[in-house]
Amino acid sequence: MSGMWALANHLVTNTDISGLNAAEIEAWQKFCQLLKDNVDLETALHQVTASEELTSRIVKATWILIDSEDSEIFQKSLQDNAIFPLSRLLEHMFKSSLKVINIVTTNYDRLAEYACDHGRIHHYTGFTHGFCRQLAAPTEITSARRANIWKVHGSLDWFQSPLEDTVALSNIQGIPDGYQPQIVTPGTQKYQKTHLEPFRSIINNADQALNEAGSYLCIGYGFNDEHIQPKLMVKCLRQRTPITIITYTLSDSAKKIILDGKAQNYLAIERGETDDQSIVYSSLDSAPLKVEKNIWSLEGYLSLIM
Repeated sequence: MSGMWALANHLVTNTDISGLNAAEIEAWQKFCQLLKDNVDLETALHQVTASEELTSRIVKATWILIDSEDSEIFQKSLQDNAIFPLSRLLEHMFKSSLKVINIVTTNYDRLAEYACDHGRIHHYTGFTHGFCRQLAAPTEITSARRANIWKVHGSLDWFQSPLEDTVALSNIQGIPDGYQPQIVTPGTQKYQKTHLEPFRSIINNADQALNEAGSYLCIGYGFNDEHIQPKLMVKCLRQRTPITIITYTLSDSAKKIILDGKAQNYLAIERGETDDQSIVYSSLDSAPLKVEKNIWSLEGYLSLIM
């Protein structure tokens, strides 16, 4: 899936700015210039006051890119049952007495849902089952075992309907007429949007899951989101809750919060100079360890525990 830089380039090229007023065009041009000056996407959007209309068009352009990549991965998964290492991890975890596993994600894509389907694991994202799904409390959905997927920034299949409620549509191509994607893009409106439903309830459930967790596994998380890490880090700092991080590259935020902070029970693994090399950081050792093996990806990490 595209990262922030690829998304930024896509937005500059593909966002529809026809018919915008002069102030909106000026804001858009300022945004594009910031990106050309190598300012990251989230910072650039924070420095621009985007109108509701301009924000809507940025959201649509974002949705189009991520949805196309999401659909391509889904098509590939129909031919390759082993495409999702997350399926293997969830299946392994459910061999215990666990009945519920909580996944908290800032991603819009549905890869976690696909992974659950491939592992024959029921999943719940805040909605009923079916093709035109409506918001539902966790108590409405029962199963012997379940993965709760808390998507704090929304999902590709969430839309605001013409009735101004949020529905989840499972079987569509493109954005239906009269519907607006319910995904939260970076920028100042990110915090306004998440005070509204369904984001408020989803974030509340994610907070509860983080508070109740006895340990954390962070996969590719950059520790750049204020909706997640405050609760996460309070547990790690005050209660010494174990945290494991596996990622391509540890972000500056992750290094500051975990490695240079006061976390006392952590394991962090990032890619080394090649795919077959990993750099391991541990609270048990002051110096990082270089390992000539891929254990920084989820698939590589699973070779350690399964």
